[in-house]
Amino acid sequence: MLEIRPETHGDAEAITTLTERAFASMPYSDGSEPRIIAALRAAGELTLSLVAISEGKLLGQITFSPVTVDGLHDQWFGLGPVSVAPEHQRSGVGSALINEGLAQMKSAGAKGIVLVGDPAYYGRFGFEGDVGLIYPGVESRYVQGLTIVPPERQGTVRYSDAFEKAARGEA
Repeated sequence: MLEIRPETHGDAEAITTLTERAFASMPYSDGSEPRIIAALRAAGELTLSLVAISEGKLLGQITFSPVTVDGLHDQWFGLGPVSVAPEHQRSGVGSALINEGLAQMKSAGAKGIVLVGDPAYYGRFGFEGDVGLIYPGVESRYVQGLTIVPPERQGTVRYSDAFEKAARGEA
């Protein structure tokens, strides 16, 4: 049975290890994912972090953090990273985390969610690419948005300074 709950202080080290393992073999990863989560946590910008637990073992984690679109936050958030232990990938853990995370973000008043990821995967959750969201250096079909409360937003997406610095290896 899969339990999804908010991360606790005691989960931080296990989340780092899980995230390192989850992204180690991913060809698109530069290894920054654990740094991003830690930097968001340290900066107090980890809007929502959920973990998936089964039989006392951490199987997955999902992160949401603030973003701006053309300089305006307006209750828009970034989804990612999403980490699932390699031996549990393609078993529904990631989908369960995404569905629960989106439900909680909607309940908390989020107006929209953006991410950079595979359109074939994230489309099943309602995300769409090529909708006028721009993340510099990334092809537009991979920059996806999910509008929760209209109007749709278009423009340049910017993650928090903590996220951006960690992604560049500066944190």
